[in-house]
Amino acid sequence: MSRKIFCLALCAMLFALCFSAEAQQPKEVPRIGWLGAGSSPSQLPRTEAFRRGLRDLGYVEAKSIVIEWRYAEGKPDRLPALAAELVHLKVDIIVTGGISATRAAKEATSTIPIVMTQDSDPVANRFVASLARPGGNITGLSTLAPEIGGKQLELLKETLPRLSRVAVLSTSTISSQIGKELGLAAAALKVKLEFQEVLSPKDIDTGFRTASQGRADAVLSLLSAIANPYRTQTAKLAVKSRLPAIYRNREDVEAGGLMSYGVTVTDLDRRAATYVDKILKGRKPADLPVEQPTKFEFIINLNAAKQIGLTIPPVVLMRADKVIK
Repeated sequence: MSRKIFCLALCAMLFALCFSAEAQQPKEVPRIGWLGAGSSPSQLPRTEAFRRGLRDLGYVEAKSIVIEWRYAEGKPDRLPALAAELVHLKVDIIVTGGISATRAAKEATSTIPIVMTQDSDPVANRFVASLARPGGNITGLSTLAPEIGGKQLELLKETLPRLSRVAVLSTSTISSQIGKELGLAAAALKVKLEFQEVLSPKDIDTGFRTASQGRADAVLSLLSAIANPYRTQTAKLAVKSRLPAIYRNREDVEAGGLMSYGVTVTDLDRRAATYVDKILKGRKPADLPVEQPTKFEFIINLNAAKQIGLTIPPVVLMRADKVIK
């Protein structure tokens, strides 16, 4: 009898020890892959915003979450291999920094959740079925704000009261909604639009030359990723043509451009962390609606204005979120 009791006690003790050891096993730390088309230094403000978003949610990098950073260094053709590398590492989520990165990630996996930090039109780019219900393994944030073009025109008109003709640099993928909003704004402001299609970097030079020859009063840029590596060149073309130009991204103004009005991209990067958090807690990308931007910024470069002999009206300067002197 005592032997039986001893055996039962020993089994109970061993079971308790096994259970205790199992309970003390450290939880697996989530691994996130970041995929960007640019270089690490150029994307630093964006990656820091993403990190800040994670910290705000209680994550500690290298302790409660691990991030695998992958950059194409301005060479988009490297993105497919980098995306495949992240898939091979079996990351829990891939966070993408733009359209080309999202496309590479989509082609690399249909099962690992993908969070877009920004995309001009996720539906048109076939990343999601709809903004409300993405339907696949991709969700995140969009820069789609059709009213931006109209707002850019308004700012040009306030800067140049006699504005009557504007050259619009755009790609063939500009959405019908953006085109409609821009057309309505042009009609209201009594401004004629002349579209210049830009499909490659050399088309940027052609666009400015055509705008100058066509006696355009200003240039409105709706370009995105295709023109990013050529921001300084584009700013110089505007100065050479003596054409006031307004862009979507503050980086264009920091590179020497005149004005920008657009989405605050770092806010989108920060918000991307909330998607990572929700997915790690069990939500499916298919059921997480794509967010549209709510924060916009207006930047003016007075050095660029001086180079083309333009005086920015005080009322316009007062509206700027930042003025570069």
